[in-house]
Amino acid sequence: MTDLDTAVQPKKKGLTRRQKRSVSRGVQYAVFAAAVIAFAVTADWDRLQNQFAQADIAQRMFPDVITLALKNTVLYTLSGFVVGLVLGMVIALMRLSSVGPYRWLAGVYIEIFRGLPALLIFIFVGVAVPLAFPGTEIPGGTYGKVAIALGLVSAAYMAETIRAGIQAVPKGQMEAARSLGFSPARAMVSIIVPQAFRIILPPLTNELVLLFKDSSLVLFLGVTLEERELSKFGRDLASTTANSTPILVAGLCYLLVTVPLSFVVRRMESKAQEAIR
Repeated sequence: MTDLDTAVQPKKKGLTRRQKRSVSRGVQYAVFAAAVIAFAVTADWDRLQNQFAQADIAQRMFPDVITLALKNTVLYTLSGFVVGLVLGMVIALMRLSSVGPYRWLAGVYIEIFRGLPALLIFIFVGVAVPLAFPGTEIPGGTYGKVAIALGLVSAAYMAETIRAGIQAVPKGQMEAARSLGFSPARAMVSIIVPQAFRIILPPLTNELVLLFKDSSLVLFLGVTLEERELSKFGRDLASTTANSTPILVAGLCYLLVTVPLSFVVRRMESKAQEAIR
């Protein structure tokens, strides 16, 4: 074969990038479908139903699972969120301060409370504080303890979120406010912070979802029957009935709140992206 014949022969083309993506996606779908089919075929559905889906046990949980357990979970979450938001705002402003010790203290707080597991914070609030200050009671009883424990944990994350939001506001906003006669503090409160919160609203809502799940750690504080949240409520009934249906119902109640909140977060993020465009 001559060089001319070689040049005339068409070159073999491989798959295009789009075709490779289509093949890869098809393989992933096939693997996922095979895993689902394998699980459906091999699982013992009768045993699963007997252990997790007893209708009579689930019916006995109502209305207390909503009026008591879910209500307490929501109250614990909201109280911890409020404490965390207020404390996080203070720490974020300290982190942005021109005063060195403020920045150092804020940095130490954030590193400690982001590094420690939430469980240790609950134990510290419930055990160490009463031992360190004998005879003192945290206002609000269990609700106050949960608010402080959740607030201490969430404040470290919220502080970084708020700081990032403040720094994302164009510097010209502060300069314009100062030229109009605003003091730095008033410009921060009236101009910068409101704009920052519009930016950080989605991640703050996501933090609320995380706090809703972390509220299950309240059981380590020792709660009464009237103070039980969803996890404790479900676990107690599961022990009483020797069946896991209460745990499944409690999990569905968590989803009843977290799924709509997650949807709200996604909607806010999409709207924020559209506003940027």
